[in-house]
Amino acid sequence: MVEGGGLENRFPVLRNGGSNPSPSAIVALLRGINNVGSRRVTMAALKSAFERMGHANVRTVLASGNVIFEPPRGARALGRTIPQALEKALGFPVTVLIRTARDLEAIVRSEPFKAVSSAPSDQFYVTFLSEKGNPRSRVRLPEPPKGVRIVKADPGQVFSVVLLSQGGRTPDLMNYLDRAFGRTGTTRNWRTVVKLAGSQT
Repeated sequence: MVEGGGLENRFPVLRNGGSNPSPSAIVALLRGINNVGSRRVTMAALKSAFERMGHANVRTVLASGNVIFEPPRGARALGRTIPQALEKALGFPVTVLIRTARDLEAIVRSEPFKAVSSAPSDQFYVTFLSEKGNPRSRVRLPEPPKGVRIVKADPGQVFSVVLLSQGGRTPDLMNYLDRAFGRTGTTRNWRTVVKLAGSQT
């Protein structure tokens, strides 16, 4: 959840050095892992599964299904091979969205929520779509529920705000996104995206 407080706390920025991932790093975003009512997977098991696939420098970030790693030389079709390997390792199918660390860094540096007027309690999210260039991101979207605002819909991701200060609810946003874009995307709060992109916060 996005925390209240000063501007820097609500909109953390990338910093040089620290734990920034390698420019060649890949980020795997798993849908439906360790959320309320979803499958439970330990981060140790997830890390081990990626290492058995041959990926290097594997590390998990938080418990919501985020893995940063460096693929072996010549690796291809990660969006297909990783879900197949995870289903075999974990015993159930997993939806996986693949982005590079540079993709996420570019999103953070674009400051998509900079012009959003909001209260300290409001929450900011990025939804990663299963295909960059998803055609639904180019057409007029249905009206969101009360207290939910869609800031921007790009090919590949959707930026949204849950206005808790106006009665908005995160489950309402998630249901709306599933209806509008299908159940093949996955959503992360803004602080998680910043952390994955290499923030020291």
